[in-house]
Amino acid sequence: MDLRETFAANLRRARNAKGLSQDDLAYEAGVSRSYLSQLEKGVYYVSLKIIGRLAQVLEIEPAELLKPPQKKARR
Repeated sequence: MDLRETFAANLRRARNAKGLSQDDLAYEAGVSRSYLSQLEKGVYYVSLKIIGRLAQVLEIEPAELLKPPQKKARR
């Protein structure tokens, strides 16, 4: 999984955990809903400025959006 896919998955997960629609998050972060949708699909690269805005609305640290998924422990 590349960093763009990691960001996309983390953004989608954080938005859903916060109970926000794409429209709501896009409005609060000052981006278009179609742009946000493309970010969640991993189509576009995102700027640090937008990462900061999204993280602020989601009330998380920006780094949370870039963390790779944790590998599940084998049993």
